[in-house]
Amino acid sequence: MFVIIVHEEMWGNVPLLHIVGEDLKDKQVPVIIFLHGFTSAKEHNLHYAYNMANKGLRVLLPDAHLHGARHENLDDVQLSLRFWEIVLTSIEEVRFMHQELKERGILAEGNIGLGGTSMGGITTFGCLTAYKWIDAAAIMMGAPGFVQLAKAQMAQFERRGFELPITAEEKQSLLNALALFDLTKHPGSLDKRPVYFWHGQQDTMVPYDPTFNFYKVVKKDYADVPERIEFDSEENAGHSVTRAGMLKSAEWLARHLNE
Repeated sequence: MFVIIVHEEMWGNVPLLHIVGEDLKDKQVPVIIFLHGFTSAKEHNLHYAYNMANKGLRVLLPDAHLHGARHENLDDVQLSLRFWEIVLTSIEEVRFMHQELKERGILAEGNIGLGGTSMGGITTFGCLTAYKWIDAAAIMMGAPGFVQLAKAQMAQFERRGFELPITAEEKQSLLNALALFDLTKHPGSLDKRPVYFWHGQQDTMVPYDPTFNFYKVVKKDYADVPERIEFDSEENAGHSVTRAGMLKSAEWLARHLNE
């Protein structure tokens, strides 16, 4: 019988769940860092981790800054105003977890994947822009255009009658920082790495069209390795990954990390 163990651990300042088959816990097997969505928490993605671990992968589910065990009792509006602070912190913490995996001796070279839903998918896009060592990715309901999304969020806040608590200079400084991680501005950063996309066509939280349009653009770069990029969409799905999408993401990461 294949036994999967779940350990609650603290890596630096990052609380996480560490999921792996019991007979693989001390071995160098492919690793997935899987990132949750906005207002969610690490344990809400255990179904992803179970299916990945069942395929021989080690999975880390971290709590994002200000989420889960790291919450600071902020309401949704307060949390929304710090959305990009959370994303940028997560990008840095993915780098930290990668280094920690190597220092613990449980990561083989060429065997690390990254994935996430919603905010976690957005963060995954930023990490693909920044880190060449990511070997495969699965992105559900993410958005690669950081600058475009940030401008849309700011406009939405203002339409709702909120005044953004930043100056014009601070706003521009944020957009400049986000541009560094904006994959639409650095599409060559993908470098033909395996990437799986899932997105519901009725998504009103993270719009479908910008992500699908980005996929159509970068797909051309995969002409000689078309099996390394795939976009699954569901016509009637909104901002919630279907079971089929969840299972496909686990299968995709396992297949490409075990090549």
